[in-house]
Amino acid sequence: MTRDSVLKTDHLTKQVSSPEGPLTIVDGVSLDIVAGESVAIVGPSGAGKSTLLALLAGLDAPTSGRIWLAGEDLGELDEDGRARLRAQRVGFVFQAFHLVPSLTALENVMLPLELAGRKDARAGALAALDRVGLSARKGHYPRQLSGGEQQRIALARAFVTAPAVLFADEPTGNLDTATGERVGALLFELNEHSKTTLVLVTHEIDLASRCQRTLHMEAGKVL
Repeated sequence: MTRDSVLKTDHLTKQVSSPEGPLTIVDGVSLDIVAGESVAIVGPSGAGKSTLLALLAGLDAPTSGRIWLAGEDLGELDEDGRARLRAQRVGFVFQAFHLVPSLTALENVMLPLELAGRKDARAGALAALDRVGLSARKGHYPRQLSGGEQQRIALARAFVTAPAVLFADEPTGNLDTATGERVGALLFELNEHSKTTLVLVTHEIDLASRCQRTLHMEAGKVL
């Protein structure tokens, strides 16, 4: 792994069993993504994009191949080790916002800081909410917020730990065009501010075009 690599894979493959026999979802993917880079992964539905993202983040284990994330070989870590690495070095934004419904906006953003044992969780979360323009909504629960507001809260939560890598899976997929454009602009603004490496799965051509590099996936392969 080179000094500047933050994410590297070597012949990454994921197979699952199906009634027709083994099905290869990710097929021999080798990547090298450097610190601070923004990379879009695009391709048709069923190409393996979300599965690749889950493998890169250590949320799923490959059938074969190796992954290094923030300098650590995921294959050499147990489940606890991978969870610790994600808590310390990784942020996530999903199409479905994945906010905890019983927590306020502020409490949702505080959560990763509290899990990391940070004493400044409240102050850090307030600053993150301010950055996404939602300080006034800090006491609201997810059900009291619009879709765009929920995704901005999710962005604040993802960036609050200043992760080495942010994985975003269709972050504007559940939003109308205008709201999606605002959330997309905010994603790149926060990314620039934090110097985080961004790995983005999207169907949105405009969003992908803002990344420094685009990887095209088809039938499990990166073309």
